Amino acid sequence: MGKARRPVQIVILLLVVILGGYAIGSSFFRGDGTPKEGSKAPSFELLGLDGQNHTLDEYKGKAVVLNFWGSWCVPCVKEMPALQTQWEKWRDQGVVVVGINVGEDQMTVENFVKQVGINFPIVMDPDRIAVRSYGISPMPTTFFINPKGKIDTIHIGQLDLTTLDDVIGKLVKP
Repeated sequence: MGKARRPVQIVILLLVVILGGYAIGSSFFRGDGTPKEGSKAPSFELLGLDGQNHTLDEYKGKAVVLNFWGSWCVPCVKEMPALQTQWEKWRDQGVVVVGINVGEDQMTVENFVKQVGINFPIVMDPDRIAVRSYGISPMPTTFFINPKGKIDTIHIGQLDLTTLDDVIGKLVKP
């Protein structure tokens, strides 16, 4: 019985060593590439639901709320009404809410947007290019970018109306 367990133990040990090495290596090599609060927000060029390519540069001089989401993500869906409400409140004061949908096809995104009643700009990241440049892991993740293009705040997880209002208010009133 002992000899039969040995190969299994060796395989498990090798898996632990490989996964541990991967985790350490990826965090070590990714360290300076992931944007942090105070750093310049990475640029992107993504197709919007309006059929146009959109870049972060087109919002230069505006405060940007950049929200990474998916319709399959329950907290993402729950925070959409709050994002819409804040978009309606702040857009006349130079604030843009941009939703970056992660990995879904255009029809799915269009149907979701219609169903939930969203009219802030939505761009699609089907190949996860922006996800990689922003270092997104859990969703939703929201970046609050000041009018100078610097990341002011990064919020991981579901946002509520009050938190959104407070953070956007700080972006608008320096």
